[in-house]
Amino acid sequence: MAVSGHRRRPVVALYERIADAVHDGTYPPGSTLPSEPKLAAELGVSRPALREALLLLQEDGLLSVRRGVGRTVNDRPPRRGFEQVQPLEELIGAGTPLRVRALVRTVEEPTDFTTQHLLAPARAELRFWESVLTGEGAAAALSHEWAAPDELLDRVHPEFARALRAVETKSRTGAARGHGAGTDGGTDQQGSAAVSMLSVLLGASRETALGAHSGITATLLGRRRGEQLRRPADTPAVLVTQVVRVGDTPVMAAKHMLPTGAPALPVLQSH
Repeated sequence: MAVSGHRRRPVVALYERIADAVHDGTYPPGSTLPSEPKLAAELGVSRPALREALLLLQEDGLLSVRRGVGRTVNDRPPRRGFEQVQPLEELIGAGTPLRVRALVRTVEEPTDFTTQHLLAPARAELRFWESVLTGEGAAAALSHEWAAPDELLDRVHPEFARALRAVETKSRTGAARGHGAGTDGGTDQQGSAAVSMLSVLLGASRETALGAHSGITATLLGRRRGEQLRRPADTPAVLVTQVVRVGDTPVMAAKHMLPTGAPALPVLQSH
């Protein structure tokens, strides 16, 4: 399924509610969903909206229709696309990865978001990367990415910690040489694109198993994000949040803002 426009927002929210109920075990694999009238009443939605969401869930391999039985949850529901831990620039690039343009590469204290999702102590220092993803000359998404504190990464994923330091060292070296790859730069003199934090994490995780959880909500860009993406502040957008873990320990968290008209975002991908 692709999330791309304002008119799909209610269905996306309903899709996510049912998908969450499947993934949290409310409707386990092999179980049969309640009838449409009963499910619509339980969720407090109209039957036409429910039917559209159910059809999308069938398209994405989460549900099947069995004659005489009804809609059942597949034995192996596919994971969410973002839970497959794929960089956004590749996931929405439709075969041609988007370019990553660095806006900010810095260290900051925890926000409410990172305190909640990275379990960061109040006075911790977290790497924060802000990037714009572009394709065909237009801004397609705005990404905010945070890494867990160095002392935690050194313990649970030292390869990721070393890779982050190497990228930042290269960026500082490029800035010192006038390549424009400093804390507010985007590309070097040769035009090489910056990288996302998630792509750095994946490159450092060949021997480390990763898990992830994501959420999708509908929102508006707002003034600052609208300026960064060169869109009006009241432009409808999809906000994706993502947390990547090693075992039970979160090592990276991100927010991705995709405005209306951006390349389609696959919410689910089959194996």
